[in-house]
Amino acid sequence: MAIRNIVKVGDDVLRKICRTQLNFDEKLAILLDDMAETMYAAEGVGLAAPQVGILRRVCVVDIGDGLIELVNPVITEKSGEQIGNEGCLSVPERFEEVKRPMNVTVRAQDRNGNNFTISAEGFKARALCHEIDHLDGILYIDRL
Repeated sequence: MAIRNIVKVGDDVLRKICRTQLNFDEKLAILLDDMAETMYAAEGVGLAAPQVGILRRVCVVDIGDGLIELVNPVITEKSGEQIGNEGCLSVPERFEEVKRPMNVTVRAQDRNGNNFTISAEGFKARALCHEIDHLDGILYIDRL
């Protein structure tokens, strides 16, 4: 595993729509492992592939209750509303109040290509929405 450089706001890669991840191979496993290590080293709770310069629909989230690896995630349901403080490893030293859904359901694949669904509420829902936004070239500061 390796810690990768985190791309900062102003880099065009953060504004691009990511491509679907088609191959579930050793390269994907290395990317997921490196992303998790990078996220933990930076003391973040999520990291998306474009934040390490890779335009693939891949992200990781860990709000303190275990690592979630999401490949090709799609939000299939959302409800409620929450407003809370949000930051981003690609937008250092800035925190803003952002409106997000209170509850979300996400369909994704794991590192082996197996489909799964995860439902989340509160902070975990916020983190999932934040990382999935990255895959569509959206930063939290765009939602202010």
